[in-house]
Amino acid sequence: MVRDETIRIALAAGLLWHNRLMLLDLPLILETRRNHALEHATLHMLARDYPKSPLAGHSNPTGFFILGDVETADLSTSVIQALMGLRGGERKLAVHAGCGTNLAVTTLLSAGLAWLPLRGTRSTFWRLFLLPLAISLAVVGWALSQPLGPWLQANVTTEAELGDLQVVDVVKLRRGLHRVITKSY
Repeated sequence: MVRDETIRIALAAGLLWHNRLMLLDLPLILETRRNHALEHATLHMLARDYPKSPLAGHSNPTGFFILGDVETADLSTSVIQALMGLRGGERKLAVHAGCGTNLAVTTLLSAGLAWLPLRGTRSTFWRLFLLPLAISLAVVGWALSQPLGPWLQANVTTEAELGDLQVVDVVKLRRGLHRVITKSY
């Protein structure tokens, strides 16, 4: 009986993993994930020329934005280098320490674990009594998020295999804001 239940759980987990893969490969989602990977790789390349400049990006299915005071020519060069790097198998370029995925994972895990011992307590005494436990659990959440955030980037929020993704244009919208337009054929 236990063996049958274990088999059912394993099959359900496999089905969930398979469905996750199918969902992540839907056209708009896949294009966004590929652009997200190219955005991260571009930020890595830009960091070489602009080491002290604050830079950020935002991806969508049609490309990505780069926020930061960079020259359009430098951005264009960085995008091409990033594209070549990812196409050359440098998958690590798709993961960036400043990604919002890391921030979200850290916040949700730390806050969620800290909330667990405090949920349902109505007394100030019990809240104060449980506060050290809540803080300890928040630290555990932070520690767990350090490998989990990059793993989620590499496996869920980015796709380093760019397929037929091409860069169409790099446009300066205003000072500190560029748009990189991509297309999948």
